[in-house]
Amino acid sequence: MSKKGIESSVKKLTEEIIKDSDMELIDIEYVKEGPFKYLKIYIDKPGGITVDDTADISRVLNKKLDEVDLIKEQYFLEVSSPGVERPFKKEEDYLKNIGNVVEAKFYKPIGGKKSVKGILTEKNENNIVIESGDGAITIELKDLSKINRVIEDF
Repeated sequence: MSKKGIESSVKKLTEEIIKDSDMELIDIEYVKEGPFKYLKIYIDKPGGITVDDTADISRVLNKKLDEVDLIKEQYFLEVSSPGVERPFKKEEDYLKNIGNVVEAKFYKPIGGKKSVKGILTEKNENNIVIESGDGAITIELKDLSKINRVIEDF
C-alpha cells in the first residue's frame, strides 16, 4: 500500500476512534527516519492534549491497526500533540491565529525576503495579510511554503 493510502486509511480509523470526544485529528505522517518507519498521529483538543489522551488513542489505534493489518512492514506508532508552533494545515488554523504572531516562509523571495514575522491580521480565499515592522504585507497562499504561530516576544 502506498504512503498516501496508508495515511488515508489511518485517518479514517483515527477519526472513528475520536469521533465522540472533543479531540481533533490535526495530521498523519508515515515517514522514514534513518532505518525506521514511523506512523505519526497528531491530535489536539481545546485546552491541549494530555499524556493520558495520547496513551488512550495510541492503545486503541494500535489494536485497530493490528486487526486490519494495514502496514506490512515494521513501524513505530507515535501519537502526540502537534505543539503550539505547528505549521498551519487547515482554514481553521489561520482563522484561530488572526491577531497572533506568525512566521511565514515563501517558496521564492517576496519583496527581497524569504520569510516574514508579524501579526496575522487577515485571511481570505487566496491571501493572508501580515502586519510587520515594515507595514502590512499581502501574501498569496500559493507562495507560502510554511506558516506557523510563534510564541515569543515580538
